[in-house]
Amino acid sequence: MNLASRTAASTEACMETLSLRGRIRARRHPSCDDGQSILEFALCVPVLLLIVTGITTFGVALSNYLTMTNAVGTAAQYLAVQRSVTTNPCSDAANAFVNAAPNLNTANLTFSFSLNGTSYGPYTGLSKSTCSSSSTSTGAAGNLVAGGSAQMTVYYPCNLAVYGHNFLPNCNLAVQTTEIVQ
Repeated sequence: MNLASRTAASTEACMETLSLRGRIRARRHPSCDDGQSILEFALCVPVLLLIVTGITTFGVALSNYLTMTNAVGTAAQYLAVQRSVTTNPCSDAANAFVNAAPNLNTANLTFSFSLNGTSYGPYTGLSKSTCSSSSTSTGAAGNLVAGGSAQMTVYYPCNLAVYGHNFLPNCNLAVQTTEIVQ
């Protein structure tokens, strides 16, 4: 009998000769490898939490962008249709945008308009010093002629901060659309 087979045989014999008390004691005292899984968990959890938080933060920014895209289309359509009944088309379009995007902070919004080639803005929030005139045939309202273009651009700051570190500190979401005035 060689050395390897004798060692295996003696190990089996030793396990068989352990009393019940010895087997219970061996189960109560785990081996050295049992702490390895706890250590791996402690090392991996912060990285996984960082990834999940980053994905969530990016998802919020993407949701804001999609909300803005929908709202700017709605507001520009409203602007294109309301040409003969408004004296302040910029304010009306900005209000239509805010109504279509209620989850965005109104104070952080910036609006710019181009009505038949004439630029108005930028306006921050829902400021009252917009492109108003005294009638529907002068000023910005007068630039809303049938067949002309009404362009609306909206800017909104995005926040890509994960655990106190902002990965894009000057990030701005910008959405623009152009409608033909009816």
